[in-house]
Amino acid sequence: MEMKTILHISKYYYPDLGGIENVAQQLAEGLTEYHNVVICFSHDKQTHYDKVDNIDVIRVGVLMSAFSQDLSPMYYAVLKETIEKYRPDAIHLHCPNPFVYPLVLRLCPPSVKIILHWHSDILGKGLVYKLVKGLERKMIERADYILATSPNYIDDSEPINRFHEKIRVLPNAVQTMALDLKPEDEKAIREIRERYSGKSIVFIVGRHVPYKGIDLLIESEQYIRSDVKILIGGNGPETDNLKRMAEGKERITFLGRLSSDALRQYLWAADILGFSSNTKAEAFGIALAEGMYCKAVPVTFTIKGSGVNWVSVNNETGIEVELNNAKAYAEAIDIIISSPQLKEKYAEAARNRVLEMFTQEKATEAARELYKEFIGGE
Repeated sequence: MEMKTILHISKYYYPDLGGIENVAQQLAEGLTEYHNVVICFSHDKQTHYDKVDNIDVIRVGVLMSAFSQDLSPMYYAVLKETIEKYRPDAIHLHCPNPFVYPLVLRLCPPSVKIILHWHSDILGKGLVYKLVKGLERKMIERADYILATSPNYIDDSEPINRFHEKIRVLPNAVQTMALDLKPEDEKAIREIRERYSGKSIVFIVGRHVPYKGIDLLIESEQYIRSDVKILIGGNGPETDNLKRMAEGKERITFLGRLSSDALRQYLWAADILGFSSNTKAEAFGIALAEGMYCKAVPVTFTIKGSGVNWVSVNNETGIEVELNNAKAYAEAIDIIISSPQLKEKYAEAARNRVLEMFTQEKATEAARELYKEFIGGE
């Protein structure tokens, strides 16, 4: 039997790193019973034809970017050529990617299955979204299947919530090998804890943007009664504002950008994962699952329509509190720290939930079963 082909359409692809890029790579590399081809945007005006781990990757040259969307006058021709050359059985389109929607609608043969991988709605774009909303709807109507990253996201997503019959759930995945303890980590973790005099560590890491809610974690500091040290990793456009908010708060330290080794060590050193995201722009929370795998107990906000409150289960793997309530957030931290037995219970349950549901191996196997439904295969 001839091997069936999946054409994966992502904004970018490895070695570019990011949530969607990681998922696209996991699928392309994991679905080995299919011939996988990737088309994405380049970072210059040239189109590049690469091989990445024996996968054909076509990176289409970009003329300019506007409103976080790359624009390419040559994309139509390259996509047409790619479809004609590889004759895919399915197109796996990672969304949002509105520039590509009309091109796929025009070029995709009726016999080819279209799978939309719905990472997130288009949020906060105002007039721009109104301009592409019609194309998005046509794309959803043409799609044969839609993959949501959590069941929580579906009903509150206006674009897809009327298409339940097409929707399947495929969670995002943690790359556990990068988080497993290495021989040198024991010493590094001990040094981190000693550096902060054995205080309980509340750790948050991520891009410093508004929806991460880092300002709320900083606000909560004044209400935390326990002897803690709040460590903030990462950076971003809000870093300077956050540092101004934290002025005079000796219990808060900014760590800056962390290497992969340092990130792993801080996650394992942490008592509490301060996962303070507060909008559904945090659609899933891969950093949340990573912290849970490392037994850092999460404190989260209730976010309607976000997968965050599915990844971490309230009063099972951590504590979830009222949205934007900094005082309640502090109280949850105190509850966990004041009870070592409860903290250990949550930590074990958090790690086990990731092992049972959110590892790369679990996600690949789930994707394999879904593709049997979509286009067949062994």
